[in-house]
Amino acid sequence: MASRDQIVGGGVLAIAIIIAIVYLYWFFFTPPEIAIWAVKIPVLIAVLAVLGIAAWIGWTMATTPPPKPVEELIGEEITPSEESKEEKPAETSVAEKKEQ
Repeated sequence: MASRDQIVGGGVLAIAIIIAIVYLYWFFFTPPEIAIWAVKIPVLIAVLAVLGIAAWIGWTMATTPPPKPVEELIGEEITPSEESKEEKPAETSVAEKKEQ
């Protein structure tokens, strides 16, 4: 017995084949005045989908508050000049630790 996913997949496949047959008939076997819409409509849908995604990205960027600065997250302000003045302990390698 087929699983539910296989049944849904078969249905999607059948619908896609039916739409493809109708589209090919519309494109090739109708008068040119009507067949041109077989090109115009999918192109229009694709362009509107891309512009919709671009608008959604723009809206998200425009309405999202900026992140907190790193200084606020760690609770202190460190400037680049102070970082270079701080002495960092030298790391010893595993081989050096074994020798000691």
